[in-house]
Amino acid sequence: MEPLFEFAIKDEKVYSGALSCRGCGWSLLVRHLSSILGEDTVYVVPASCFSIIAGPFPLNELKGSIVHTVFAAAPATATGVRAALDRKGKKDATVAVLAGDGGTFDIGFQSMSGAASRGENILYVVNNNGAYMNTGIQTSTATPYGAVTTTNPGEGYKKTWPKDLMGIIAAHNIPYAATISLAHMGDAREKMKRAKETEGFRLLMIDGPCPPGHKTDPSQSISIGRLAVETKLYPLFEVEHQKYKINYFPEKFVPIDECLKPQGRFKHIFKEGNEQLIKDIQEHTDANWKRLLALEKISYEE
Repeated sequence: MEPLFEFAIKDEKVYSGALSCRGCGWSLLVRHLSSILGEDTVYVVPASCFSIIAGPFPLNELKGSIVHTVFAAAPATATGVRAALDRKGKKDATVAVLAGDGGTFDIGFQSMSGAASRGENILYVVNNNGAYMNTGIQTSTATPYGAVTTTNPGEGYKKTWPKDLMGIIAAHNIPYAATISLAHMGDAREKMKRAKETEGFRLLMIDGPCPPGHKTDPSQSISIGRLAVETKLYPLFEVEHQKYKINYFPEKFVPIDECLKPQGRFKHIFKEGNEQLIKDIQEHTDANWKRLLALEKISYEE
């Protein structure tokens, strides 16, 4: 059973007036994340939707410190912030990177890998909404196969599979990494707490709903996120020093169609003649789930 959670007014660490789109996952994510990390936190934000949502200097959406930095350098900037806090004796203060998939899978990838390899004491949070949403919905290496973006429009949809970021970060042998969903907030908050209490480089990846980019109604954000988990398009699991643990097992088979049909970015794949495309995505999803099951089995075999 998924853990329950409580959220009291006293825990609120977000000011009103966020500049996010309706139905955006970023605002709900940081509301819960900041309530757990507390006000003695430094958030490092590269170019991303959240750098806009948080507001330009001197504005600040969060009750904490925000350091805006360039697209490619968030983990490097966070490394310097961490060193400065440690030197001042503030070792209990959390340093958290809030980045999108463009600044993580692509432009900030080298910097993230370097920080993970060095074991920097940083919490890295990536809002994976599957494209460069802030700059016009361009394709990233996190964009799902079959999805339409402004750089892969219409029948020129994305024809390669997204990068396995969790597998890559797990290969760094870091102490903790996990996937989270806004539709499973009890599980998400437990993982946020675990990440806060863990020392070293740790990473949380969220399946971030984006109504403009996914071409969905804002009211559908949570329900589509739930379907992503139920269809196994977005499994919930965690990795601790390369040991995998699945956190949620769907009770029944739900075809990927149910999650993809409400999203306008996938409407072309349901046209007559594209049956093989749908079949390919289903087979890839099933194969990925089987691989995850095998990794968990290997992790806990004696």
